[in-house]
Amino acid sequence: MSEGVRRDLGEEGPLVAISLMVIAMSVVPAMDAFAKLLSRDLPVEEVAWWRYVSGLCFILPLALWRYGVKTTLWPLQPRLQILRGVLTAASSLLFFAAIAEAPLADSLALIFLAPLVVTAASPFVLGEKVGLHRWSAVVVGFFGALIVIRPGFGNLDLPMLLAAAAGLCHGAFLLVTRKLSRSGPPLATLCVTTIVGALALLPFQPFVWVMPDPQHWLLIAGMGFVSVLAHFLLIKAFEIGTATLLAPFGYVEIITATILGFAIFGDFPDRITWIGILVIVTSGLYITFRERLRSQAVSARPRA
Repeated sequence: MSEGVRRDLGEEGPLVAISLMVIAMSVVPAMDAFAKLLSRDLPVEEVAWWRYVSGLCFILPLALWRYGVKTTLWPLQPRLQILRGVLTAASSLLFFAAIAEAPLADSLALIFLAPLVVTAASPFVLGEKVGLHRWSAVVVGFFGALIVIRPGFGNLDLPMLLAAAAGLCHGAFLLVTRKLSRSGPPLATLCVTTIVGALALLPFQPFVWVMPDPQHWLLIAGMGFVSVLAHFLLIKAFEIGTATLLAPFGYVEIITATILGFAIFGDFPDRITWIGILVIVTSGLYITFRERLRSQAVSARPRA
């Protein structure tokens, strides 16, 4: 379906895809801001659970209307689908626990370890060859993470470790997502992931449950709506544009997170953290650049 959409849009396709990606990445930090506000009064386990439950209220009717019960609720490769949902639930829980105590931008920088994790694990999980250039970028990127975390400099704290762990889980989530490519409609896959995420976090609720107050419900609804909206825009963006085209624009998220963190919570990354962020982003962009070169080289090979 994506090839057909690309042909229909013609030369405007890349611009449309980039625009959708930028909008998606610009609104995602709003979900994190809602979660941080909620974590002032509710346990992070409950906040993470509400993220999936509220999102499900928006996405389930849409997926059922578009694809029906069987395609939506009984996906291909169910074991990998369940693993994908558990990994994203773990990533959300760890990240929400991090931002409950740490600035949004600082924590988000460590989420961007995910592309480095994908590159490092690709030879073992996906059977892909990773050359010296990309391995070097992975090493540099993890060095950037150490700059943000700053072990041994009196700044090693639990929130930063939780954010780094969230980045590792998100990287594993992306690996499973690659293995699940073309295993069903993206919207139906997202619905299954949301259901599994809610179920994975459900066992925590009896032990931490706090009844939300009336003022919390708007934040909960906003968190779910933004989550679904951002993922829907991402799906449409990747239907039109390629991964190597869109990947660099994912870092727009750091800009929005910095703005929201400063405007709402008065947080702003210090100079050392900005250096770490720059190192992580640069290494991620270089990996994207090398992957684009590799894709172009493969496409240029004459077919037998």
